[in-house]
Amino acid sequence: MSQMTIGDMAAHFMLRRQNVDIKQNLTQLTEELASGRTADVSEHLGGNYSYLNEIERGMTLLKGYETATGEAGIFTGAMQASLETVQEQTSDLAADLVMVSSSSIPSVLTSASGDARTQLQSIVSALNTNVAGRALFSGVEVDKSPLISGDEILDELRSALTMAGAVTVGDIDTVLDDYFDTPGGGFETSAYQGATTSMSPFLLGEGESVNLDLRADAQGFRDLLKSTAKAALASDTTLGYPSTTQLDLLRMSGEELLTAQSGLTAIRSDLGYAEARIEESKVRVASEKSSLEYARGELIGIDPYETATKLENAQHQLETLYTLTVRMSRLSLMDYM
Repeated sequence: MSQMTIGDMAAHFMLRRQNVDIKQNLTQLTEELASGRTADVSEHLGGNYSYLNEIERGMTLLKGYETATGEAGIFTGAMQASLETVQEQTSDLAADLVMVSSSSIPSVLTSASGDARTQLQSIVSALNTNVAGRALFSGVEVDKSPLISGDEILDELRSALTMAGAVTVGDIDTVLDDYFDTPGGGFETSAYQGATTSMSPFLLGEGESVNLDLRADAQGFRDLLKSTAKAALASDTTLGYPSTTQLDLLRMSGEELLTAQSGLTAIRSDLGYAEARIEESKVRVASEKSSLEYARGELIGIDPYETATKLENAQHQLETLYTLTVRMSRLSLMDYM
């Protein structure tokens, strides 16, 4: 039986060491070829990380702006969709109310008042819209809906009208004005449950932000709710107003809703301007991010052709080493691996 000499052992350990080194080199080259980046950044940069650190800081900031602009875009888009619903419903209702106000048929008046009640519920629902669990029109208190239900608003108004003994159009208007417009009135103390502070501005970039200062307690929304509620209560059986009063209330509501459309259009226009700024910021952030990614690639990137050549050479070295090892120890490939 042959015995392994000290020289054989030394050669054996040398080959094993070379095998480990070549395999490590193969792994590194494979990773670099797959990622397009150097595996040993420190050696590649000569230990100077200053420029790379600057790029990484810029990338971190841009990721934050990217998230913020994305959230702002979602919020403004949802707000615009909600306001579009409100405007479509109130403009259609206004036209219908103006038309029916010339009719003296009780069923027509009752139907118009019922439609207004339905639209009030839809308007409240639109203003209570939330995105990902965050209310759009509640200011900083995004965890709660800004308004009580349309039916609850009507219940409160019905009680207020009854307590005030309001029977004339002027009396009814006074009660509704007190509820919706008076500081500390029913709307502020009961109907509106959001914050009196608007949500913080969304950062769009360095020194640039967009302020979505839009809450359900804005005067424009109060006016829409008041006029719609007035029409909804016109033919209320509990209040029992005569047909002449019903006609006057429906006509006034229709005219007020038509007048309010210009204000709602202005709100949506301002929101559209914010949407445009957000979209511009998205494009700018994406462009800056692309530039920094390119700069980082130039800094720590590798030449794919050169790396592929090195990888091929390393594979050839491993094959050669295996051949030598087999000749020396007569090991099978299975034993060697």
